[in-house]
Amino acid sequence: MAAYTISKPTKKPKLKKNQVQLIASGDLRLSANQNCWEAQEQMEAALTQAVEAAGYEIVRAHPYDETEKHGFIGSQKQGMQVFENIDPHAPLIVAEAVWQYSHHVLSGLATHQGPILTVANWSGTWPGLVGMLNLNGSLTKAGVEYSTLWSEDFTDKYFTTRLKKWLTNGTCRHATKHVKPLKRVKISGKERKLGESLAAQMQSEKAIMGVFDEGCMGMFNAIIPDHLLNPTGLYKERLSQSALYHESTQVKDAEAKAVRKWMEDKGMTFHTGPTHETDLTDDQIHKQCQMYIAAVRIADDFGCDCIGIQYQQGLKDLLPASDLVEGTLNNQDRPPVTSRDGKRELYAGEAIPHFNEVDECAGLDSLITYRVHKAMGQPVENTLHDIRWGDHDATGKVDDYIWVLLISGAAPPAHFIGGWKGADGLRQVPMYFPAGGSTLRGISKPGEIIWSRIYVEDDRLKMDLGRGGVVKLSKKETERRWNETTPQWPIMHAVTYGTSRDQMMARHKSNHIQVAYAKSAADADKALLAKASMAAELGIEVALCGTRADGKEW
Repeated sequence: MAAYTISKPTKKPKLKKNQVQLIASGDLRLSANQNCWEAQEQMEAALTQAVEAAGYEIVRAHPYDETEKHGFIGSQKQGMQVFENIDPHAPLIVAEAVWQYSHHVLSGLATHQGPILTVANWSGTWPGLVGMLNLNGSLTKAGVEYSTLWSEDFTDKYFTTRLKKWLTNGTCRHATKHVKPLKRVKISGKERKLGESLAAQMQSEKAIMGVFDEGCMGMFNAIIPDHLLNPTGLYKERLSQSALYHESTQVKDAEAKAVRKWMEDKGMTFHTGPTHETDLTDDQIHKQCQMYIAAVRIADDFGCDCIGIQYQQGLKDLLPASDLVEGTLNNQDRPPVTSRDGKRELYAGEAIPHFNEVDECAGLDSLITYRVHKAMGQPVENTLHDIRWGDHDATGKVDDYIWVLLISGAAPPAHFIGGWKGADGLRQVPMYFPAGGSTLRGISKPGEIIWSRIYVEDDRLKMDLGRGGVVKLSKKETERRWNETTPQWPIMHAVTYGTSRDQMMARHKSNHIQVAYAKSAADADKALLAKASMAAELGIEVALCGTRADGKEW
């Protein structure tokens, strides 16, 4: 009889009653983990003091790596190894001061039997809040129970009282009275009928979502399972970024030069330099213009109604960042692209809704928004942003709490003060993008917006919608906010009506938020209700958050 060798399971440690485990999920890119480690150390030190003040002890579940020069979990495999040595029943804190890849820790958190708390520092320096919101959305989709907290210095009462409750009871809660199910909202017949008609049209005629390599940066929450997506009438065309790379190399130089000339004739400014490693170069811009043409042609090849490029991994080693491409695609006024034989203009007069980082929830949202706004004669340009950070106006001129919504490279110029004339291109951050590439940066214009998010919970598609406004801040205050975050990226100074900072953080199930402008406050209210009606008719469970611009409830 053959003998088989089976390794014995790792013996799990057992923590003491007042000990709490701590882990830190990081980036996949070594340069990012090294650059961001100092901020993580500072955050963990402050969090440790808060836990100790409550009578508990932090036990870090994985050490600082002397070779790699950081203490993050840097891969899914490492995450699995870390969880082999974690007490499965003890309380566990996931501390985030940086952007993190949720799949590094999702397998361990999904099987953890003790209380879980996700925590982020309220800082814009690195995307810790963004990382935590992504992890929260991923845990929600996975059906994992967790609590969540955030703080500027971990000494405020809102944080310390809830931390104590979690340490004592294994859970802490937040008030979300600003949320109202759509079924409790009265919608006029006109907006309701429009939404229902557009939903029926999409389910009957069907639409295609082009996905260039699914699953960007560990964002489990950004993948919609086919059995949830397809009933809406939207179906995935799974495309490869290698095809996008190849098609980019086939674009003629003259065609790419024409795209750049069109942008510069419209008023866009590129800030170029001679050094590839640190500057935005002419060659990088040229390759991005080739990629723009390639993306439009592939979208046409497959009849796509919207597309998403992953761009962060894989493609970044072959081409400059796709940001210039993405922001341009989302703009109705964009450089014309013809078929390969030059006989036909592709998507003439149309934006091609693009969902950054192949966030499929944003992709579905983007297409719904596009169709609703087009039917209502409202601006069709819409985009996702990161919920990066927020703060009060340091000059004191604006009283509202103002969010810094910051997309990681490109927004449609129609959103900017001055349009294309207010757009400029800076080199993408070398830490993330070794091949460079231009961002499509600008300051979002004052106006009325609708914000939204589609997410997955309880194996269902759900959507939150709310109203907001974009305010104009002084040049000094805008620069302060850019310097506190990432100055190469486009910025939106947003106020969310009837939804406070803590209410947004407590409810939102994603790092991303979708935004679109309307011509007036009344138009924005109507567009929101039509969009909500369309989403509900597509089978999405809808809730409205906050209030109208005048403070009245829905």
